[in-house]
Amino acid sequence: MATAIQVDGLRKVYGDLVAVDDISFVVNEGEIFGMVGPNGAGKTTAIECIESLRQPNAGRLQVLGLDPQRDGYALHRRIGVQLQQAALPDRLKVWEAMDLFAALYDRPLDWRTLLERFGLADKRNALFAKLSGGQKQRLFIALALIGDPQLVFMDELTTGLDPQARRSMWDLVRDIRQGGKTIFLTTHFMEEAERLCDRVAIMDHGRIVALDTPEKLIHGLAAEHRVVFTVENGFDTERFRNLPGVTRLEQIGERVVVYGKEDDLVVEVVTALSRGGIRFRDLRTEQPSLEDVFLALTGREIRE
Repeated sequence: MATAIQVDGLRKVYGDLVAVDDISFVVNEGEIFGMVGPNGAGKTTAIECIESLRQPNAGRLQVLGLDPQRDGYALHRRIGVQLQQAALPDRLKVWEAMDLFAALYDRPLDWRTLLERFGLADKRNALFAKLSGGQKQRLFIALALIGDPQLVFMDELTTGLDPQARRSMWDLVRDIRQGGKTIFLTTHFMEEAERLCDRVAIMDHGRIVALDTPEKLIHGLAAEHRVVFTVENGFDTERFRNLPGVTRLEQIGERVVVYGKEDDLVVEVVTALSRGGIRFRDLRTEQPSLEDVFLALTGREIRE
């Protein structure tokens, strides 16, 4: 598989702050590669070094066969960038923004087709300030794609969006990859990375603490499964603590969470509830996730 990005020993320091601390990884052509972690983990600094927007203190970078520092101009013509902090003049119309960006490229895509593709055709005459958060993000993606790039960078794409707009963005990202693009995605939403990414690098305090497919990261964790349910009229926890595979149990009011590592945990719990004549409702199972992997690796919750 061809390599789109090669990073070896990347380091970026601001005074006494080590923002990116000697990280190395490869991004393959045609994949969605995710860099995840909390705010302040170093994701944005790393991606900006790769895009040639920042000068690293150390390390070797190669993007589409080019050195970002030496070949920045040539590189920018082959990549598309959706920045975490981006804005346009409030009174700029959507079509004006698209037409302006198209003029920067020798062979741009038809911006009218892009507006249709991203559901913005009816907003072509709308002012930027009048767009919703989701519409602005779709516009920024369209602007990133107008030069028909081989590699697309998306930095915290769905921050600030409501759940419906966020899932709409996920569909757009998948569609872009289907069009033959390589995507480098940064996010602090673990569910987003788990749903979208072929491989994920988990960062914390400037270091990569794990890198693999979401499935392998979760499987390798051997994390606990959870059975969650609600009980009425009290609940005796002792009989459940000794069930096969149960590692611990939590009860907050009527809500009970049973943790365990056995595949048939839910069967054991439901059988015990039935045998004990315990009335319960709202029973569901929860599988381990990338957030569980992060917690296990760092020992603390995601920072918002």
